[in-house]
Amino acid sequence: MNSIQEQLNALREELREHNYNYYVLDNATISDYEFDMKLKELQELEAKHPEFHDPNSPTLRVGGTITKNFNTIPHEYRMYSLENSYSKEDLLDWEKRIEKILGVESVEFTCELKYDGASMNLTYENGVLIKAVTRGDGFQGDEVTNNIKTIKTVPLRLKGDFPPKFDIRGEIILPLDGFKKMNEERLANGEDLYMNPRNTASGSLKLQDSSEVAKRPLECLLYSLKGEKLPISTQFESLEKARSWGFKVPTVAKVAKNVDEILAFVNYWEANRHELEYEIDGVVIKVNNLQHQDELGYTAKAPRWAMAYKFKAEQVSTVLNEITYQVGRTGAITPVANLEPVLLAGTTVKRASLHNADQIAKLDIRERDTVFVEKGGEIIPKIVGVNLELRPADSTPTQYRTTCPECGTPLERKEGEAQHYCPNVSGCNPQIVGRIQHFISRKAMDIEGLGGETVALLVNEGLIANYADLYELTKEQVIPLERMAEKSAENLVNGIEASKKIPFERVLYALGIRYVGETVAKKLAKHYKSIDALMNASSNDLVNVDEIGVKIAESVALFFAEDANLETINRLKQYGVQLEFSAEQLEGLTETLLGKSFVVSGVFEKVSRNELKKLIENNGGKVSSSISSKTSYVIAGDKMGPSKREKAEKLNITILTEDAFLSMI
Repeated sequence: MNSIQEQLNALREELREHNYNYYVLDNATISDYEFDMKLKELQELEAKHPEFHDPNSPTLRVGGTITKNFNTIPHEYRMYSLENSYSKEDLLDWEKRIEKILGVESVEFTCELKYDGASMNLTYENGVLIKAVTRGDGFQGDEVTNNIKTIKTVPLRLKGDFPPKFDIRGEIILPLDGFKKMNEERLANGEDLYMNPRNTASGSLKLQDSSEVAKRPLECLLYSLKGEKLPISTQFESLEKARSWGFKVPTVAKVAKNVDEILAFVNYWEANRHELEYEIDGVVIKVNNLQHQDELGYTAKAPRWAMAYKFKAEQVSTVLNEITYQVGRTGAITPVANLEPVLLAGTTVKRASLHNADQIAKLDIRERDTVFVEKGGEIIPKIVGVNLELRPADSTPTQYRTTCPECGTPLERKEGEAQHYCPNVSGCNPQIVGRIQHFISRKAMDIEGLGGETVALLVNEGLIANYADLYELTKEQVIPLERMAEKSAENLVNGIEASKKIPFERVLYALGIRYVGETVAKKLAKHYKSIDALMNASSNDLVNVDEIGVKIAESVALFFAEDANLETINRLKQYGVQLEFSAEQLEGLTETLLGKSFVVSGVFEKVSRNELKKLIENNGGKVSSSISSKTSYVIAGDKMGPSKREKAEKLNITILTEDAFLSMI
């Protein structure tokens, strides 16, 4: 090996070790001056010898790369949300559900602090950081690798016995001291102050110039490993392993044997959270055993094996100046409290949803009242009460409005529903705009170059009246619009054309059928495989589809009973939008297991647990998390829980080996 290259490698390795000692272990072994001198020496050597370039050199921590557009990348492992709990009863109920599904008498948990920052997924291959992707919508996020490389607590190369490939998740946070210093500098420069550490950390990740990100004292606190056949068996062990590989993993995590031990951890940190150098908004509790996590699986939105315990919400009081009313895309009317601006949990709150007429009546909320405001889960502001002592003497009860605030149509309220609706579906502007905005949204058609404001502009200019009209737009029609140059008009039309390749299940979600969210759209698409088959299904047929209830079935049938909707769908077909499964999607799909319900338990050799579940669903079967009399088969791998086996045998349910199941399909 060339002696210059040896010198470079040795210097890089030494600086990485010093960086790790200083930023991760908080235990500097050389002075800042000595570190800077060594870094300067490395920079000079690298400048003289560009042939030995290393994309993960410590010199690149200062940034300098410019990213004009952040690419959207799908997550290999979906980033789920967490269910929230606020009481001991919530935790006890959750613990009972877990024990019932696992068929065990007790479960061990890991308790970790819930850091208030921006979620991040890092991918490592052969010990090197390959990419960093934001949480996004959980399915896909923005690649921000260049910016993340500037954060000193993110290792660019790992040490120790790391696996060949894995993902690790964490929170990008801004320590309180760093946030304070940033605001002191802004104050001295006469600039507006940043509102709170969380938003500042999140905003930093999307700065185009990585050298600007490098100036911010961001940190990355890691807490979750994802990958196949990782060398760990518990969540607590995964934290210790990650720490040994070079990641900054907080040391406050504890193993808890029961809910009482969980609450002791929660109560301690709720009382002492202000001693931390970071902001936290609760505690995350996870089932410790990773095999148990695997068996528990996920609901449509969250893991069954984890729960966030949120600290009591901060509360402030302010004056409610006026109640106004908003119209949503489905015609639902939402009353909104317009408040005297007030600082709450780090942000200025000016508005809060009042939900519906019943909520207003229940709390007897009136204009000019002094109201108590909280943030639900410390995110969404809500009014929780009224200070009656400060109510004006001439106050009168709120009369809920009877006509649409946008089109004047009399409002309707169906029996058993809390909300009022505007029935003027085709003539009420916010409904028209809202439906098209939903159609083009990221989880739906994801039309590049077209945003919500442009949709409103197109509708108001009379260029479109529903989402099918988008496919007739020309560049010449769009260019005269406000803030629309030739290039952006071209991008918009190209983005609409590209959306014709979006798969059927996302198109179905984009149609905006009431109660049909992403998960329901996927279920219906998989079951019916084309819009024609779905349109011809009756409410009774629909109810027989896995997880489709009466409410959803009636809504779907009602949507396809409307002539205007059928006409729109026919137009979408003519334009080439995907309204059925492609040949590639249909490949491998059978109805071999139709009507059969499976529970998967244990560790498998030939395919992973997730692949097994996918095979069941691709062949028409249903995957269930717990054994019941409705279970057709249990697929048993190594280390299957004895109580689960016992229950299956007691109910005379056939237990299949991995090989027996694979033969079946």
